[in-house]
Amino acid sequence: MRSVTWKFGAIIVVILATLGWLAFTAVRDSKAYFVTVTQLAAMPPAEAHARSLRVSGDVVPGSIRKGAQETDFKISQGGRVLDVAYTGTDPLPDTFVDNAQAVAAGHLLADGSFRASGVQAKCASKYEPKGARASGAAPRASAGAM
Repeated sequence: MRSVTWKFGAIIVVILATLGWLAFTAVRDSKAYFVTVTQLAAMPPAEAHARSLRVSGDVVPGSIRKGAQETDFKISQGGRVLDVAYTGTDPLPDTFVDNAQAVAAGHLLADGSFRASGVQAKCASKYEPKGARASGAAPRASAGAM
């Protein structure tokens, strides 16, 4: 009877350890490091290429090029510009237009461009006081900010 209890206990420990390891690796692999375009440019290249990233910036006017399989655009922040190629299956949001704040989720490629699997956008004019961007004032931080 005692050996059956030990075997059962060992099986339970192995199952719990396996579930714990799977949960740990799933959380680790699904985390995305949030940076701005300027912060991304300052990151060490090895770290930037190894991480799953969410990069925030403003859509450069006239840079959106929609293709059959891919949408290419540029986001900028602090004088830095990042080329982004979105190849996700979800449609782009209606608020994804020139000068909108956008967040691209994906990976930095070796050539310095960004491959996005997801894009979020909001129209800055809907969430900021009139004239805030034209005056050069910093955007307000609010609970709804990305």
